[in-house]
Amino acid sequence: MKEPLVSVGIVEALQIRFTLNVPYQAKGEIVSGEQVVEYEEGGIRWNGQRYQELMFAPKGENASFSLNEVSIGINFHWERKETQTFSGSLRLLVFDGKVCAINILPVEDYLVSVISSEMSATSSLEFLKAHAVISRSWLVAQMQKRSKLAQQKQKDDFFSFKKTENSLIRWYDREDHTLYDVCADDHCQRYQGITRATSPTVEEAVRSTCGQVLKYNGKICDARFSKCCGGRTELFSTCWEDIDKPYLQSVECGFCNTKSKRILSQILNNYDQETEDFYRWTVSYTQDELSELLATKLKIDFGKVVDLVPEKRGPSGRISMLKIVGTERTLTIGKELFIRRSLSQSHLFSSAFKVEKREEEGVTTFILHGSGWGHGVGLCQIGAAVMGERGYTYDQILLHYYPGASIETV
Repeated sequence: MKEPLVSVGIVEALQIRFTLNVPYQAKGEIVSGEQVVEYEEGGIRWNGQRYQELMFAPKGENASFSLNEVSIGINFHWERKETQTFSGSLRLLVFDGKVCAINILPVEDYLVSVISSEMSATSSLEFLKAHAVISRSWLVAQMQKRSKLAQQKQKDDFFSFKKTENSLIRWYDREDHTLYDVCADDHCQRYQGITRATSPTVEEAVRSTCGQVLKYNGKICDARFSKCCGGRTELFSTCWEDIDKPYLQSVECGFCNTKSKRILSQILNNYDQETEDFYRWTVSYTQDELSELLATKLKIDFGKVVDLVPEKRGPSGRISMLKIVGTERTLTIGKELFIRRSLSQSHLFSSAFKVEKREEEGVTTFILHGSGWGHGVGLCQIGAAVMGERGYTYDQILLHYYPGASIETV
């Protein structure tokens, strides 16, 4: 079977600057070096001409291009911009009044970058092999889903936003990408081209598992993963739709409680290592701070927030329904990520927290005692890395976090 190509959305902007590091072909010309494209009256201006679409195709092997001002960690506390370098082709389209840059490349090349972007490229081989399989599984499942939806006249009934007088429920999934298969940031899988240094171990992990995916009842698994489950993984329905998948059950982890700088440095990139104490963490707000934060984030005047009441939790302790009680308004919000975004300027590490209220000298303080980093569904990256260090094989790691699944080559 011919290896499929994946299209990855990298950046959207009114102006995009990039460098073709070797000769590329576009509109019948051979071009290289620094380039600038701009949105103009519904089109893309490049070299004095306006186009609806541009494709820069490499003329030889080992071709690459570099994009300036690429945002990473969008809406997270480590958000920043950097120049990133990519292999493959560059496609430019107009979308929503901006120019959208899309990288097109073979799936296995994409996976080598994902494994190096999601974590350090120095992790154990068995952990990297496990991650290659789940990243490939998730990607192919998304590509199949997008292809199916594109063939339908209307999308399946899918509502990620539910609002009533007393509740506001929202979840974030991948159905919002229509121009490409996946985006390059944490919303999908981190993909930073060949910017992050890879290693022979990463390349071996991808090559030795080439074409391998997780399947359940003959279908490729939607294999989710997060940084640290906090001791137990979570159900799909706690974070997304009100359905559960047999291979995404809640399982005891027992591995991710590690302080080993050696192991953590293997998994976490430099900006991830700016985050500490994510297995157990504490965040506190005064009543005034919390009231102002929620009013700003939710655009709702609660008055003084007097209580935060978890109404529904998943097996890992992650809250999927949280009641905010104020002097002017009471509202229940969900799900997991919406709660995290509402209770922080960027994101709480997770929604697995208990609420403590303290009264001292007339000041009310809300203290959130939390555990884990991320949604907690599927593979726990830190736990799986510890398993790899302890001698577990990649299939043992996978079948621990995805019970009932099988590893098959497609």
